[in-house]
Amino acid sequence: MSVAKATKKQLGSAVHQSNALSQTGLLERLFSNLFKGLVYAQIWEDPVCDMRALQIGPESNLVSISSGGCNMMSYLTASPASIMVVDLSPAHIALARLKLAAAKVLTQEQFYDFFGHANKRTNPALFESHIAPVLDSETLTYWRGRHRLVGKRIDMFAKGFYRYGVLGRFLALSHLLARMGGVRFQPLLNAQSLEEQRTFYEKTIAPQFERRLVRFLARRRASLFGLGIPPAQYDKLSADGGGDVLPVLKGRVEKLICDFPVDQNYFTWAAFNRGYKEDGTGPVPPYLKAAKFDSVKANAPRVEALNRSLTDALAECAAASKHGYVFLDAQDWMTDAQLNALWAEVTRTAADGARVVFRTGGEADILPGRVRADILERWEYQPELSTELSREDRSAIYGGTHVYVFNG
Repeated sequence: MSVAKATKKQLGSAVHQSNALSQTGLLERLFSNLFKGLVYAQIWEDPVCDMRALQIGPESNLVSISSGGCNMMSYLTASPASIMVVDLSPAHIALARLKLAAAKVLTQEQFYDFFGHANKRTNPALFESHIAPVLDSETLTYWRGRHRLVGKRIDMFAKGFYRYGVLGRFLALSHLLARMGGVRFQPLLNAQSLEEQRTFYEKTIAPQFERRLVRFLARRRASLFGLGIPPAQYDKLSADGGGDVLPVLKGRVEKLICDFPVDQNYFTWAAFNRGYKEDGTGPVPPYLKAAKFDSVKANAPRVEALNRSLTDALAECAAASKHGYVFLDAQDWMTDAQLNALWAEVTRTAADGARVVFRTGGEADILPGRVRADILERWEYQPELSTELSREDRSAIYGGTHVYVFNG
């Protein structure tokens, strides 16, 4: 089976829950088609929360979904024994492998030019001279391949990489919609206190949710595809708002703008600047901090990146061999059968005390009543830690962060 056909089959299994001829079925297939290319140039889960949940140590063997690869790279700052990172999107795995290869061969300054600034004209030449020689042939072919009008895909790193992908296009349209409403985000990025951020939100952003066009667009299930939200997850968000997704979205934006100082939250810059602070002095993920680069470089060889489903990859792992699992929000997409298949493999491969962290679009934990009792009773939910991490996740996009610990 070709890579393209295998990817289509994997994505279909993950996302398609309804008849192809139904309205929801058509939306599901439109959504899965987006995942054939780059969706997230940057991951939207807070790695600091992840690392607190996972309690990474030198003997930790971790399993994580890749997405944009930022969190996987950040886990390396804690020096785990190994990380198996998986994703259904070939583009996400190509990005993860690019980051790992770059960490091995670049200096800290070069690495930051590539993934911190991500817009230097010298980056494509740096790729050819330093990174390309150590890449596997599949990943090399991907980055040398063509991307619409950009040129080669690697040329995105000369033109502002974080403006690309499905999420990048969604943010571009959001900025356009904001400008049409008279909004400029620079006052927010210049804010000197949470009080100033709150004032900006209440005077400038909150009124935007009353605009007829914004309300119309937000209530279309396809409108949030750019955030990586499929129909099933959209319905969970809507349920949290009493059947209306708009107050949920408004609350998440309010949290992002008002709950964390802008000079400490790189997600705020990603959303409202569409990239990290231009002069390099702003907040960045742990793996881009200069003081952490030596750890990232030393530990990069410990990562294996696979274009596989999480369940299939775990099925090939030894029993009791894993100590930490990061599911992002993938379980929101799953049917009960898929959830039970995943948790059967997680339970089989979990070492004593293994920890799982995942996000949900809605606030509630989705596992009770869906995962078989004989599986879930072997895991202990951490309510206090989950509540704390839900509050502390600076990405602000999710309703809940949830942590389980394996009891054996």
